[in-house]
Amino acid sequence: MERKSAGLRVRRMTEGDLEPLHRLLSDPEVMRYLEPPFSREQTRAFLDRAGLTPEPLILAVDNDGGFAGYVIWHPYDDASMELGWVLDRSRWGRGYAGELTRLLTDCARRQGRGVVIECVPEQTVTRHIAEKSGFRFCGIVEGCCVYRWGPDPILNKHQPTVPIEFPAKQW
Repeated sequence: MERKSAGLRVRRMTEGDLEPLHRLLSDPEVMRYLEPPFSREQTRAFLDRAGLTPEPLILAVDNDGGFAGYVIWHPYDDASMELGWVLDRSRWGRGYAGELTRLLTDCARRQGRGVVIECVPEQTVTRHIAEKSGFRFCGIVEGCCVYRWGPDPILNKHQPTVPIEFPAKQW
């Protein structure tokens, strides 16, 4: 089963994502707040390390036009998943980040988990999406703004941890 919403599809990365992922990660404007643009070799290593593992850290996002980018989606702590998105510039301003946030917070809610978004203070669009989506600002940690949605792990220590699985046929 894949996750779909409003024309977007979240799925596991494949070898076929290398070229569009490299176009994305080599774009200086896309990478402005993240890291210096990636070379092809860095993209290959990132795909292998973060996308093609049994428990991936990132998942591909497609729309009707093909590869739109990826979401960061992995355990952040015992009670929460980390959420982020890196989208192709041609998809900016279309509501994709907000829709992906809604889709994945719904997934976390069903699994009894919270969600965390981290971004540098200069990422005003990300901060706006987090606030608009009901995330609460928790402070700045190691230079990043931290926003949380859902159960507070400090106040809900008794809450059981729900394992997150990414079987190949589900993503």
